[in-house]
Amino acid sequence: MQPTSALTRRTLLGLGLALPVNAVLAQGARVWLDMDQKQLDDAYDQSVYAPNQRQVTGRYATNSARTRAKLGAPRRYAYGAAEIEQLDVFTARRANAPINVFIHGGAWRSGRSESYAFPAELFVNAGAHYVVPDFNAVQEVGGSLLPMADQVRRALVWVYRNARSFDGDPERIYLSGFSSGAHLAACALTMDLDFIKGALCCSGMYDLKPVRLSARSSYVKFTDEMEQALSPQRHLERLRAPLVVAHGTLETPEFQRQAREFAAAVKAAGKPVKLVVGEGYNHFEMFETLASPYGVLGEAVLEQMKF
Repeated sequence: MQPTSALTRRTLLGLGLALPVNAVLAQGARVWLDMDQKQLDDAYDQSVYAPNQRQVTGRYATNSARTRAKLGAPRRYAYGAAEIEQLDVFTARRANAPINVFIHGGAWRSGRSESYAFPAELFVNAGAHYVVPDFNAVQEVGGSLLPMADQVRRALVWVYRNARSFDGDPERIYLSGFSSGAHLAACALTMDLDFIKGALCCSGMYDLKPVRLSARSSYVKFTDEMEQALSPQRHLERLRAPLVVAHGTLETPEFQRQAREFAAAVKAAGKPVKLVVGEGYNHFEMFETLASPYGVLGEAVLEQMKF
């Protein structure tokens, strides 16, 4: 065992020690729960807990290119007037098929639909359309998450109103989101969009208070209005859709806590929810399981969509 001076939060958590971590580390004043500022910053920085981040996210792009080669290029539609406000639609081989709309992650500041195509094969083979909207990064809209949440809402409304144009069933629209995309998806679920039949939120953030205290505030210009409006856990009375909430066991302690507490709050509110835990997966690996019908997320979403 390492000497106490060399112990880290991750080492202590891995050892399963029950005593307060800060009592051992004594690294500084507590900012959130038992965490000092550095620990909180690390808890909202997935790269600290996922040393293979670049390898895994690199696979997102290469596997997405492979998927497009197999399925063909997606149909591209505009859901709004801005150049970025477009979405990709990978179509199923049957008419009047259900639809899964996926909201990508990227810490609110990166990511495009082209790198999130690889789960399309799962949905298309099952008989569902797979839709991935593009939307602005937070730094492109003045540091506010509000325009991004509005873009996601408008993309979903467009899909509902135009589903039949690509042989989709507007009465069977499902929503999925990963990481910051899970946050935006959860926000959409509490915006009175009553046409969403079910949702999967993986590895997201559902109350922005601790996020606002973290280093993410260096590029997100949090306000009281934003924190309140875009903390889905505070608006569960508006939640209509059955929900699957998921996280991996190798994610940061805050991302695990956010998932657990969101699922518990939904259950306490009397709404249907299922918590899915991916044993042995870090943040970025967890998302890859959406691409396989035998994966943690793939199995969960197919069950939710009744395949």
